[in-house]
Amino acid sequence: MKTIARQDSEVAEDLDAEFKPLTADEARELRAKNPSVSPWRVIAGQLVVGLVVALAAWGLTGRQNLGWSAAYGAIAVVVPSAVFARGLTGRFSSLNPGTAVFGFFLWEMVKMALSVAMLIAAPRLITALSWPAMLIGLVVTMKAAWLAVMFSPRRRQQRDE
Repeated sequence: MKTIARQDSEVAEDLDAEFKPLTADEARELRAKNPSVSPWRVIAGQLVVGLVVALAAWGLTGRQNLGWSAAYGAIAVVVPSAVFARGLTGRFSSLNPGTAVFGFFLWEMVKMALSVAMLIAAPRLITALSWPAMLIGLVVTMKAAWLAVMFSPRRRQQRDE
């Protein structure tokens, strides 16, 4: 019977043949073509979208409690995200790859716990809380992260392209 699967040594040789490390100039050029998006830009975008949703809920219905409920839903996304971003951009989280991974998981757990705590506290903090309005504010604000990518700095065109 004929073997269809490739041997591990063949796969390793193919990967070595395809892999070419970047030079410093190539890496610099790649970063210039594809700038990273700041987490603070994402949070600012979410804050703006949350404010728009809250004002729209209040303005379209004329009920102030719906605006506050939607705003609280947006705040339940923005505040934990800001805590997460602050934790990830701190000096201890970038000491080495191990602390970066540990810091990511630690701050993600803090973010989730803070979000859940804020949702549990919502009925005590917002009078006449509207759960549907709060959840709409929460979901729309959470999904607004794509705006940061859409409005991120454009790639710089190279002159020789």
